[in-house]
Amino acid sequence: MEFGLFVQGYVGKRAETDPLAEHKALMEETEYVIQADKSGFKYAWASEHHFLEEYSHLSANDVFLGYLAHATERIHLGSGIFNPLAQVNHPVKVAEKVAMLDHLSENRFEFGSGRGAGSHEILGFLPGITDMNHTKEIWEETIAEFPKMWLQEEYAGFQGKHWSLPPRKVLPKPYGKAHPAMWYAAGSPPSYAMAARKGLGVLGFSVQKVSDMEWVLEQYKTAVVDAEPIGAFVNDNVMVTSTAICAPTHAEAVRIAAGGGLHYLPSLVFRYHDTFPRPEGFPQWPETLPEYTEEIIELLIAEELLICGDPDEVLTQCKRWEQAGADQLSFGLPVGISREDTLQTIRLVGEHVIPKIDTDPVHRTTRFRGAA
Repeated sequence: MEFGLFVQGYVGKRAETDPLAEHKALMEETEYVIQADKSGFKYAWASEHHFLEEYSHLSANDVFLGYLAHATERIHLGSGIFNPLAQVNHPVKVAEKVAMLDHLSENRFEFGSGRGAGSHEILGFLPGITDMNHTKEIWEETIAEFPKMWLQEEYAGFQGKHWSLPPRKVLPKPYGKAHPAMWYAAGSPPSYAMAARKGLGVLGFSVQKVSDMEWVLEQYKTAVVDAEPIGAFVNDNVMVTSTAICAPTHAEAVRIAAGGGLHYLPSLVFRYHDTFPRPEGFPQWPETLPEYTEEIIELLIAEELLICGDPDEVLTQCKRWEQAGADQLSFGLPVGISREDTLQTIRLVGEHVIPKIDTDPVHRTTRFRGAA
């Protein structure tokens, strides 16, 4: 199992007391990725969101990733996601950005796509549309065109329902062989199988705990065997996310977690991700979950909803994800936790966890791309 980091420009409530909160959040997250590169993490994913106050201010993630391409050496940099709906980002512009980042990172870019977070975000770009299902049709029409733009000397052009282009040379072409690995941000079981059939890896942002892996893998790994890839190769990959806090002792990790405002992020998730099924009893915004006590943190650890503890405990918790079949585990690092404590988590995981689980020096996606 490989390891990654997930960042999204999460500002939270800090802006209420700090006029520089937005700037600090973005700059700190670049520092986290740079440290993850030094600590042996293989991937860093940066979101693309629009209009989502407090939850994510990382709207221009192509700019963010371009900076990191120069500031890092080995870590792969992924769009988690680029939104290829023509009304949000013209598909040709997306293809150009992917190829440019592939050059700047020298084959370290990962192309994740998806349809956006929810109605507040995406319907802002689709005046007159009220049904989020409309975006599926646009994404389906578009996704298979990207490998053609990259691999055909002159792209043959496209005439679709939602966008069109006459024959043109789409430049630059990707760096080296084939093109970056392609991923899809999936939520429901059918979307995992759909991604697998197209040969896409899955960004499993909706997977909350280890027990969720069973249905994810059943849907994905069964379908990927018979994949008809839309690109040059099959990216047989399931990435999942979890919050992680690692400290020298269990007590310190729990104390950090309890003081980190972890209750606020899931409240924002269900404020904006209105396509996610809302758990029974979950409060309606602006009401939020109550603040987590140390007792609640211990319960979240026991329920495998939070990676938290000393290095040996975190190693055991990560091995549970590996045993469940995750190909990649990416950590979301909550902004309520201090910069020092966050960097400590990254360093401790790099020193004590990653070397005991990920012993392959080559990135999984590099092998897939090289076999194309």
